[in-house]
Order: sequence, then C-alpha cells, then structure tokens
Amino acid sequence: MFYPRFPKYPHNGETLKNIFKMIKIALAYDHHKRTPQGEEGPVEVRVTINRKPYYINTGVRVRKERLVGNTIRDDRFSTDADLLNERLTTIVRLVEKEVNLCLEERRPVDVVAIRNKVWDVAAEDSDEPTLIKWIKNMASTANISTTTKKRYQTLINKLVDYGQLTRWEHLSPENIYGFDVWLRQQYVPLTQNQIDAGVEPEHISSDTVYNYHKCLKAMLNRALKFGKISVNPYDRMKGEFKRTRRDVVDYLTEEQMFKVMELTPVPGSQVAMARDLFVFQMFTGLAYSDTQHFDISKYREVDGEWRFIGERIKTGVPYVSTLLPPVVEVLERNGWKVPKMTNQRYNQLLKAIGMVIGIERLHSHMGRHSFATWMLSNDAKIENVSRMLGHTNIVQTQRYAKVLAKDVYDDFEMVAKKLKSKK
Repeated sequence: MFYPRFPKYPHNGETLKNIFKMIKIALAYDHHKRTPQGEEGPVEVRVTINRKPYYINTGVRVRKERLVGNTIRDDRFSTDADLLNERLTTIVRLVEKEVNLCLEERRPVDVVAIRNKVWDVAAEDSDEPTLIKWIKNMASTANISTTTKKRYQTLINKLVDYGQLTRWEHLSPENIYGFDVWLRQQYVPLTQNQIDAGVEPEHISSDTVYNYHKCLKAMLNRALKFGKISVNPYDRMKGEFKRTRRDVVDYLTEEQMFKVMELTPVPGSQVAMARDLFVFQMFTGLAYSDTQHFDISKYREVDGEWRFIGERIKTGVPYVSTLLPPVVEVLERNGWKVPKMTNQRYNQLLKAIGMVIGIERLHSHMGRHSFATWMLSNDAKIENVSRMLGHTNIVQTQRYAKVLAKDVYDDFEMVAKKLKSKK
C-alpha cells in the first residue's frame, strides 16, 4: 500500500492517524472488470477517500497475473517489468504530491483535477511528447469555441481511461477499433438522485461514440498536416464509423410552437428563462451555443427590423438573422439579453415544459428544427433557409424538406384509408 507523505500538522482538526485512515493510495487492476481473461487490462491508481474509491488510469496495460500487490512482474511473454514499474512509481508519486498539496492548502482532494495534472507532468517528463499532450496543446491554441474545447477535453479523458491511445506509437486501426468497442461498453453517468430512484444505467449512444471518433479523426488530420504522423489510421478505415441516419428530425408544429409561447411561468424563474430561450431559438433558428453569444449591439436596425450577418460559433459558417416580433418580445422581457444557463440545465427544464404541453421529449435542438420546418412550410426558399441556419451546404437543409414531404405522405395515407373504409 502506498501512503501519501502527509504534512506533520493536523488538517481541519483531524489527527494524522485519522488522515491515514481517510486517504489511501494503491494500484488496482481494471476496476470495471471488463478485460477478457488472458488479455491485457488497465493498471490504475486507486485513491480511497473516506472509504470511497476513485481511479486514475496509468496508461499501463498488462495481464492480470503480472500485477502482484503493487508491483508488476516479468513472465515468459514479457520482460518489461522494470520499465513499467518505473512509470507506475512516477505516477503514484505525482498523485501523492498533489494530494499533499491539497492537504497543505486545506482544499478538498479533487481526484479529477489530480488526474489531469498527473498526465500533464507525465507527458512533460517523457522522452517524446505523448498524443494526449499534443491534442491538449492543439485544443488550447486552436481558434475554436469553448464548447468544442470542452469536447476535446472529454475526448482526452476517454483516451486516458482507455489507455491504449495515449502515445503516437499506439496509433493503429486495431487500437482504434478497440477504442470503438470500449466506448460502446461505457455507461451514461447517473446523478445520485437517479441512482437512489433505481434508474437503470444505459450505454452511451451511437451518436456519442461517433462524435468521439469525429474529434479524434479531426485532431489526427491536424497531426498529419504538422508532420507528426505520416498517415491517419482513420483513412484506412473509411466507412467504418458512421453517424446514425437522421432523415427525420424532431420539430414542433406551428400549433405546438404557440403553446410554448402561451405558457405563463413565474416571471424571472428558471422555467421562464428556459421558455424564453426556446422561443428565441424557435424564431431565429440559432443553435444553443450561438444563443449564448448573442449580442444585440451587433445588429443594425433597418426599416424597423433588426438585422445581422455573422458567423456560427461552432463552424464559423456565415448566417443571416432578422429578429422577428416574438424574439423582440423575449429580448424586451430580459433587458435585451438572451437568458444564460448551461445546456444540461436548459434541457432539464425543457423536458418539464414538454410534459406541460404534451411533448414527450422536448430538447434544445427542437427549437432550431422547428424554425427550419416552420419557415419552409411558410414557403421560404430552401436556399434562404440554409443561409438563415448557417449550414455548410444545402444538403443539410434538405433534411427539413424531407420532414415536410413525410407529413404530406402521411396525409395522403390518411385520406386513402378513409376512401378504403367507405367501400
């Protein structure tokens, strides 16, 4: 068992003896127990705080029988124990150092923050920069939105947890296939309330898996441009990882759109803010990230209308915007600012709003989708709607035209059934 070298004085009234009981550090093998027998699995640092364990992946993978206590042993297949033990000792000492720092500064021990710092230092101490460090540096310096930077950080966390795509030499189609299989075994995190309510965990969606591949592939394309790699392994696997087809999108009918507008929540409440933000989306077509960067000073008033030509936060694609009357009403209610809240909280409130108006799954994307279908159903040209939405090409906008075509076919089918019933 590794014990942190704690400060010699009590911390927050606790004696040294109690601190030793509170925090323990040891090596553990694949705490998820997902490694098939006979194959290599992840070696992790287990930090136990008040009897609750937290895990930090070390990037080391061995067969289970090679980890004896806190030491890796050589066997007839592998003779790299000394090298691996040196790496594990370095990482454990870095964890100890960060834990001690938290205690000295009388801060809570944040294992997630410690994990990120440990990987930063481990990357700096290595002979060659790791893939993890390179992606982190590129994400921090690239001209991309804060939301996209957070996505890359999430990707980094997943790569670290997976453990087999942390260094340049790990890049191979086989390891990327393994990453795909591993991702599909992961679960969506549950809140404590959901756990207490007995909610069953679900695997992350195929779209989420696709987005991880999309982010990693984009970074590897950058690495190719900068000469870090000679080939992107994704190029050898074209067509293997595809997004789920979404020819039919969720949207509100005009009647449902006006039901949302007619809601009268308590003024100033979070529900009222979520309702106003959704109305803003429904009549501008802006994505959530663009609404959170809205600035009325960028709009020009022309003939009594507010107009703006800007670029989308996510893609940098130009879009054209005019503030319609419902949008102006929302802005006037909120001091000419758009309500601000996290996307997670926004969707939680929308779900509650949806239950009131009879929509089973109301979510933030439906505001943008509703705007597109509403404009097309009111005879707006598809090319113009594409510009309003800031789509990179008209093919993206055609999804909404397909939605309207489906509605027409459904009406034909309804009439056909009525005719048949009269025979």
